[in-house]
Amino acid sequence: MLRGGEEAMKRGEKGEEQAVNHLLEQGCRIAERNWRSGRKGEIDIIAYDGEVLVFVEVKTRSRGSLGGPLEAVTAAKRKQLTRLATDYLYRTGLYGRVDCRFDVVGIMSAPGGVKLEHIRDAFRG
Repeated sequence: MLRGGEEAMKRGEKGEEQAVNHLLEQGCRIAERNWRSGRKGEIDIIAYDGEVLVFVEVKTRSRGSLGGPLEAVTAAKRKQLTRLATDYLYRTGLYGRVDCRFDVVGIMSAPGGVKLEHIRDAFRG
């Protein structure tokens, strides 16, 4: 039997896989998954939507969770994602060379299945 943390991790991994499949169906190209910058944190998915580089935060919620995926991305999380994205752009030599946006993909278990919500350009960095 999985503990609460392990169960949440498995749910998160499954949610990220569903988000990747959704992005691919939308015509995006996946550049990175679970990109880490040392101990600063992680960006769940980095993808290209045409020529736009998209930093994607995936939020997986169970039935009983309150609030939608955008509410789960707090001001502190947005700040962290912005710093991580800037770090990624500098490390890859893309800073100032590509248009970027931040998306949030929410995966919520719902009666009868899973509901996916994709919020494009969810916040500004």
